[in-house]
Amino acid sequence: MSAAVQLRPYVAADLAACLALFDSNVPQFFAPHERPEFEDWLRAVPADYLVAERDGRVVACGGWYARGDEGRLCWGLVDRGVHRQGVGQALLAARVQALRATPGVRAVTITTSQLSEGFFVKQGFEVTEREVNGLAPGLDRVEARLDLQEGRA
Repeated sequence: MSAAVQLRPYVAADLAACLALFDSNVPQFFAPHERPEFEDWLRAVPADYLVAERDGRVVACGGWYARGDEGRLCWGLVDRGVHRQGVGQALLAARVQALRATPGVRAVTITTSQLSEGFFVKQGFEVTEREVNGLAPGLDRVEARLDLQEGRA
């Protein structure tokens, strides 16, 4: 990894940068039809949400929330140009740590695709469900779970 990333809470001024992150991952990791949903979500921000900056530029974003004894990761993405540089790991670790600190949360779940599932499996997540083409043609919907008593992330 080159320069370190700095994590901070999302603010409304990050909207364009986060949409650019999304665009950098289309069509391989996200389907184009998901962009309006992501934009609406960013305008409302109904969960805790972080951005990661490197050299003053937003290079990743991702959120989480808790519901009962389960934490859920949402809308996590890393600029395509900085994949495999540790940015996603840093962002994931911060989100999982926040959920570990949430009273009563025993597990973390995520919906991802077959293209990103390996990243989560390496961090201790176990695939619990798969639906071929469940997100879009060529993008399988993969559900994964991390038990916080056993997991590494």
